[in-house]
Amino acid sequence: MSYFLPETHPVLTAARGLALAHSGMIEVHSSPLYLRTRDPHPDRVVALVSGGGSGHEPLHTGLLGRGGLDAVCPGEIFASPHNRQIYEASAAAARSGGVLLIIKNYTGDVINFQIAAERLRHDGIPVATVLVDDDLATDSVDSATGRRGTAATVVVEKLLGAAADRGATLEELADLGRRIVAASRSIAVAARAQTSPTTAGPAFTLDEGTLDYGVGIHGERGTRTIARPGIGDLVRRMTDDLLDALPEGPSEVLALVNGLGATTELELNAIGVLLNDELIARGLRPVLIVPGTYTAALDMAGFSLTLTRLDEGWAELWTAPTRTPLVLPRPTLTAEGLERSPQEPAAPAASTGDTAPASAPSGDRALLDRYAQTVTQVRDNLTKLDQLVGDGDFGDNLAGGVRRAVKLADERGLDGTAALAEAFLNDVGGTSGPLFGLLFQHLASASPADGRAPSAAALAQAAEAGFAAIHRVGGASPGDCTLVDALAPAAQSLAASARDEAAEAPLTEAAQAAIRGALATASLRPRRGRASYVGDHALGVPDPGALAVALLFMALADIHEPTTATRLPAPGYITVP
Repeated sequence: MSYFLPETHPVLTAARGLALAHSGMIEVHSSPLYLRTRDPHPDRVVALVSGGGSGHEPLHTGLLGRGGLDAVCPGEIFASPHNRQIYEASAAAARSGGVLLIIKNYTGDVINFQIAAERLRHDGIPVATVLVDDDLATDSVDSATGRRGTAATVVVEKLLGAAADRGATLEELADLGRRIVAASRSIAVAARAQTSPTTAGPAFTLDEGTLDYGVGIHGERGTRTIARPGIGDLVRRMTDDLLDALPEGPSEVLALVNGLGATTELELNAIGVLLNDELIARGLRPVLIVPGTYTAALDMAGFSLTLTRLDEGWAELWTAPTRTPLVLPRPTLTAEGLERSPQEPAAPAASTGDTAPASAPSGDRALLDRYAQTVTQVRDNLTKLDQLVGDGDFGDNLAGGVRRAVKLADERGLDGTAALAEAFLNDVGGTSGPLFGLLFQHLASASPADGRAPSAAALAQAAEAGFAAIHRVGGASPGDCTLVDALAPAAQSLAASARDEAAEAPLTEAAQAAIRGALATASLRPRRGRASYVGDHALGVPDPGALAVALLFMALADIHEPTTATRLPAPGYITVP
């Protein structure tokens, strides 16, 4: 983030850029700095003015215009605007009914906005204030400053903007704003700090596998650091905390799923569905689920949840038309039409030895279970390797496909490799998923129906056929730094064992050949696949797909040749350079 800010006057330059992008909508006053709408609603009798430290965009400036604010006062990054900015912006924007100042509850903001209010009163301009204090992380009886003002500011500004366009008076707007604030609470979490504009490094560090719970929008550390739970558990915990803090009121709620700067729309939309389900399960009616980045903390990787109990008519204020840089209302998720996705089962855990299955699984099903266990064990490292040479999705795609295969085997009684083939061909996306599906499809033909170990000849034929199919589809050959660099030597080893009647451990030898081929990809410059896009940056990194093929042959040897398979390394040999 900070690499691309202008060295001088970054906030003023950004303000001019916003006006340039929305020609005819915004005017920029540079000394002191404030932005004002060029097209206020003609029915307004009260001007709405807000502002705060920069770095929270699109907060404030994104809501400048009809249906939103009349003027915005941006401070420096994470710093309050000066009272002169607020005073002059308010005096310029004031309507016949006066000015309403919307203030986030931070000490600098409160002091400067209140001084500006005193100056406006001295000039005879009617003025009132609304203080937004929604952050439950700072709700403490020991604190004199009270709750911080965070993402509920968006809700306040949007609803008041619509009411102001309808001609509401200063007293009516002030009362409405205070009721919206009282009905709103927020909580935020972060997995990575924002980039410091001063140091160009993270403002604080978190240990791997943790997140800060209760962070502020200026990059303040959370009230506590917790082990990172699954996203469903995290949303459940945040929902519980919000509802514990939210005053009693109507069951209809507006829920804002707000990104803190580096959280993707993909993630925010998914969190919206999880939040929707949690609210419904608690007997609430989420009238509006609104995902998006509205109140950022520069480029912090995190999100906040805001709940507002909706009084009569508030939903209509939210959906009232706007003419602002931020197009509101944004597309929203509602309870209607949401189809619940079936939850995939967790990958099978390693046996503890305390209990035994009613009947031993076939060799083919045992292979699936062993491969699932191994993939779960190394998924994170496969992902990290793929992040170095590709787009970072390989570990999750592989693990997801194996989980799907386990489910198919459980529900439909499919053989292990047949289940793997169907899962990867039909349900696993990306480049590697369907290619693995082709390999599994051919390996399934080599598995005897009675669960005995497949012969070296049958496996050799299946591996060679799988390699040929993958080559036809993707064009990869040995030496291109792809999964075939493990598959081809394994197939060759099996073919050699099939010709040698004295071969004692064909699967173990094939697994060793696959491991050697996979590890050797670290010295290859990729010629196929996504890794080919990064050129020499891939040198030193073994191909994740080739490692996954080696793990498959290791699982085959472990199931069918347990004595000789002890020569093979543990899956932990897959490490990140």
